Amino acid sequence: MSRLNTEAKPRPFPAEIPFLNDMGVEFLGMGNGEAQVALELQERHMNSWQVTHGGVVMTLLDVVMSMAGRSLDPNARGGVTVEMKTSFFQPGGKPGTRIIAKGIATHRSTSICFCEGELWNGDNLVAKASGTFKYLKRLDVAGKISHE
Repeated sequence: MSRLNTEAKPRPFPAEIPFLNDMGVEFLGMGNGEAQVALELQERHMNSWQVTHGGVVMTLLDVVMSMAGRSLDPNARGGVTVEMKTSFFQPGGKPGTRIIAKGIATHRSTSICFCEGELWNGDNLVAKASGTFKYLKRLDVAGKISHE
Protein backbone atom coordinates (compact mmCIF):
# COMPACT_ATOMS: atom_id res chain seq x y z
CA MET A 1 0.00 0.00 0.00
CA SER A 2 2.62 2.56 1.00
CA ARG A 3 5.97 3.54 -0.41
CA LEU A 4 7.20 4.97 2.92
CA ASN A 5 10.01 3.04 4.62
CA THR A 6 8.62 0.83 7.42
CA GLU A 7 12.15 0.29 8.72
CA ALA A 8 12.63 4.02 9.35
CA LYS A 9 13.84 5.10 12.76
CA PRO A 10 10.96 6.12 15.05
CA ARG A 11 10.59 9.84 15.64
CA PRO A 12 8.48 11.98 17.93
CA PHE A 13 5.11 13.04 16.55
CA PRO A 14 5.10 16.36 14.70
CA ALA A 15 2.43 17.59 17.14
CA GLU A 16 2.00 16.90 20.85
CA ILE A 17 -0.76 14.30 21.14
CA PRO A 18 -0.83 13.08 24.78
CA PHE A 19 -2.98 10.00 24.09
CA LEU A 20 -0.62 8.71 21.38
CA ASN A 21 2.42 9.43 23.53
CA ASP A 22 0.84 7.49 26.43
CA MET A 23 0.18 4.56 24.10
CA GLY A 24 3.79 4.60 22.87
CA VAL A 25 2.93 5.17 19.19
CA GLU A 26 5.98 5.80 16.96
CA PHE A 27 5.90 8.29 14.10
CA LEU A 28 7.55 6.77 11.01
CA GLY A 29 6.72 9.41 8.43
CA MET A 30 4.17 11.27 6.35
CA GLY A 31 4.17 12.96 2.97
CA ASN A 32 2.53 13.02 -0.46
CA GLY A 33 -0.75 11.63 0.86
CA GLU A 34 0.80 8.75 2.82
CA ALA A 35 1.70 8.14 6.45
CA GLN A 36 2.99 5.38 8.73
CA VAL A 37 3.06 4.80 12.47
CA ALA A 38 4.15 1.81 14.54
CA LEU A 39 3.58 0.41 18.01
CA GLU A 40 5.57 -2.05 20.10
CA LEU A 41 2.78 -3.96 21.82
CA GLN A 42 2.82 -4.19 25.61
CA GLU A 43 0.55 -5.83 28.19
CA ARG A 44 -1.43 -2.59 28.51
CA HIS A 45 -2.47 -2.87 24.84
CA MET A 46 -4.10 -6.29 25.28
CA ASN A 47 -7.73 -7.29 25.75
CA SER A 48 -9.00 -10.04 28.07
CA TRP A 49 -7.93 -12.71 25.51
CA GLN A 50 -4.35 -11.40 25.63
CA VAL A 51 -4.31 -10.11 22.05
CA THR A 52 -4.31 -6.51 20.84
CA HIS A 53 -7.42 -4.60 21.93
CA GLY A 54 -9.61 -3.51 19.00
CA GLY A 55 -9.50 0.07 20.26
CA VAL A 56 -5.71 0.09 19.82
CA VAL A 57 -6.10 -1.16 16.24
CA MET A 58 -8.74 1.47 15.45
CA THR A 59 -6.71 4.26 17.06
CA LEU A 60 -3.67 3.49 14.92
CA LEU A 61 -5.77 3.34 11.75
CA ASP A 62 -7.59 6.58 12.61
CA VAL A 63 -4.35 8.45 13.26
CA VAL A 64 -2.47 7.19 10.22
CA MET A 65 -5.34 7.97 7.84
CA SER A 66 -5.73 11.47 9.27
CA MET A 67 -1.99 12.08 8.93
CA ALA A 68 -2.00 10.86 5.31
CA GLY A 69 -4.70 13.36 4.42
CA ARG A 70 -3.10 16.16 6.39
CA SER A 71 0.19 15.63 4.54
CA LEU A 72 -1.50 17.02 1.41
CA ASP A 73 -2.24 20.41 3.01
CA PRO A 74 0.62 22.23 4.75
CA ASN A 75 -1.88 24.74 6.21
CA ALA A 76 -3.99 22.09 7.95
CA ARG A 77 -3.37 22.33 11.70
CA GLY A 78 -5.39 19.25 12.58
CA GLY A 79 -8.05 16.86 11.45
CA VAL A 80 -11.35 15.64 12.81
CA THR A 81 -12.70 12.19 12.00
CA VAL A 82 -16.14 12.49 10.42
CA GLU A 83 -16.68 8.79 9.71
CA MET A 84 -14.64 5.59 9.94
CA LYS A 85 -15.25 1.95 9.06
CA THR A 86 -12.91 -0.84 10.18
CA SER A 87 -12.78 -4.49 9.17
CA PHE A 88 -10.81 -6.88 11.39
CA PHE A 89 -9.19 -9.94 9.78
CA GLN A 90 -7.13 -11.45 12.60
CA PRO A 91 -5.76 -10.60 16.06
CA GLY A 92 -3.26 -7.75 16.08
CA GLY A 93 -0.57 -9.46 18.10
CA LYS A 94 0.78 -10.22 21.53
CA PRO A 95 3.15 -8.25 23.79
CA GLY A 96 6.56 -7.80 22.20
CA THR A 97 5.17 -7.62 18.66
CA ARG A 98 5.68 -4.48 16.57
CA ILE A 99 2.68 -3.54 14.43
CA ILE A 100 2.68 -0.97 11.62
CA ALA A 101 -0.21 1.14 10.35
CA LYS A 102 -0.11 2.55 6.83
CA GLY A 103 -2.45 5.24 5.55
CA ILE A 104 -3.12 6.77 2.16
CA ALA A 105 -5.31 9.66 1.03
CA THR A 106 -7.52 8.61 -1.87
CA HIS A 107 -9.42 11.87 -2.60
CA ARG A 108 -9.31 15.39 -1.18
CA SER A 109 -11.45 18.51 -1.50
CA THR A 110 -10.69 21.86 0.14
CA SER A 111 -11.68 20.72 3.63
CA ILE A 112 -12.54 16.99 3.44
CA CYS A 113 -10.33 14.01 2.66
CA PHE A 114 -11.16 10.35 2.06
CA CYS A 115 -8.51 7.91 3.24
CA GLU A 116 -7.75 4.22 3.58
CA GLY A 117 -5.57 2.44 6.11
CA GLU A 118 -4.08 -0.98 6.81
CA LEU A 119 -2.58 -2.44 9.97
CA TRP A 120 0.15 -5.05 9.58
CA ASN A 121 1.81 -7.53 11.93
CA GLY A 122 4.81 -8.56 9.85
CA ASP A 123 3.40 -10.02 6.62
CA ASN A 124 -0.07 -10.49 8.14
CA LEU A 125 -2.83 -8.00 7.38
CA VAL A 126 -4.64 -7.42 10.69
CA ALA A 127 -7.27 -4.84 9.71
CA LYS A 128 -8.32 -2.37 7.03
CA ALA A 129 -10.19 0.89 7.41
CA SER A 130 -11.64 3.74 5.42
CA GLY A 131 -12.43 7.16 6.78
CA THR A 132 -13.53 10.69 6.05
CA PHE A 133 -11.67 13.56 7.70
CA LYS A 134 -12.35 17.29 7.98
CA TYR A 135 -9.22 19.43 8.16
CA LEU A 136 -8.95 22.51 10.31
CA LYS A 137 -6.88 25.65 9.87
CA ARG A 138 -7.00 26.40 13.64
CA LEU A 139 -6.44 24.21 16.69
CA ASP A 140 -8.90 25.90 19.10
CA VAL A 141 -11.66 23.33 18.52
CA ALA A 142 -11.88 22.47 22.23
CA GLY A 143 -12.61 26.12 23.02
CA LYS A 144 -15.69 26.01 20.79
CA ILE A 145 -17.28 23.07 22.62
CA SER A 146 -20.26 24.24 24.65
CA HIS A 147 -20.81 22.73 28.11
CA GLU A 148 -24.33 24.12 28.56
